[in-house]
Amino acid sequence: MKKKLLGLVLSAAMVATLLVGCGGQQTSAPASSDAAAGTEAESVADAVNEAANGDVSGANVAVFYYTYSDTYIASVRTALDAALDAAGISYQDYDSNNNQTTQNEQIDTAIAQGANVLVVNIVTSGSVDASQAIVDKASAAGIPVIFFNRAVEGDEDAGKVLGSYDKCAFVGTDAPEAGHMQGKMIGDYLVANYDAVDLNGDGVIQYAMFMGQLGNAEAIARTQFGVEDANAVLTAAGKPELEYFDASNSDKYQVDQDGAWSATAANAYMVTNLSQYNEANGNMIELVICNNDGMAEGAITALNDAGYNLGTADCVTIPVFGVDATAAAVQLISDGKMTGTIKQDAEGMANGIAHLVGNAAAGKEVMADTDSYVIDETVSNKIYIPYATYTGE
Repeated sequence: MKKKLLGLVLSAAMVATLLVGCGGQQTSAPASSDAAAGTEAESVADAVNEAANGDVSGANVAVFYYTYSDTYIASVRTALDAALDAAGISYQDYDSNNNQTTQNEQIDTAIAQGANVLVVNIVTSGSVDASQAIVDKASAAGIPVIFFNRAVEGDEDAGKVLGSYDKCAFVGTDAPEAGHMQGKMIGDYLVANYDAVDLNGDGVIQYAMFMGQLGNAEAIARTQFGVEDANAVLTAAGKPELEYFDASNSDKYQVDQDGAWSATAANAYMVTNLSQYNEANGNMIELVICNNDGMAEGAITALNDAGYNLGTADCVTIPVFGVDATAAAVQLISDGKMTGTIKQDAEGMANGIAHLVGNAAAGKEVMADTDSYVIDETVSNKIYIPYATYTGE
């Protein structure tokens, strides 16, 4: 589906994480760096100014986030806000609170108040009807609309919405990529640590899967390929495929019913799961796969409460894998409480958005000067920000 070579090259070494045991819990928070944050802001601001040749005085940007509460989205917002501030661009952020009707009303209000660039993290991911309605609003006003992060159309409708308006573009990720990378990372880890992970010694690894949202392209791909690709690695090494811990659940996942990809949902599920599936009963969940790091955090909290994943040498750590490489997840990995994640590059996402905003601010074609980015092979106004594996450094 991709693809020109991206100028930004992401790298992260795969480092094996051995199972450890439980003792005193570490509670240190991730260290912050004002210098690093400033550097990131300058990087994204430079992208804006380079695209716009410094002329951004007429821009009035409205940025719509599907929810402020999503940890990854919060990281994108921080990076993009800092960049727009540094570039001297006028903007207004909106929290749609995971409600498409609210977002549509916010867009109407922003246009009425003079917004001349829309940046939209759509609530209803993958819905042609929802995204086309927003494109139609932008088109009627004659202003650019830049979607980001959440799919505006499924593969079967590729280009239907994004091709309907010449001032429209998308910055996001290749949805299956994270699932494929997570699955391979899990498979490789299990092959290297199989006997230690197989707590009940039955020769099969029992896993739990936490899905962020039904119908979301990223959630679907991560749920599918996180298991399929892990199984491919396992079977190639002569090991049996993963076994879902609850034979009565034909879906083989537990989904956040609110579609919020939340730590709260994963924690509630995991607490209930562990009351029945545990070492005392000989059926302990031996692997946890999560669609994002927020859900991984929630699962780890439940494991902590049950005496697991405390990051000490006398404690069993159940391997937990997520997606995003949030600051909290990076700290959990450093503390030995989480095994790995797939980095979804918040700064890279903000950089791509900022470049397109700069083009729009200068009155250029929205996709001008984007040759250094990964572009979809068939939808020419669709930019992909690549993922990378992260297991600690």
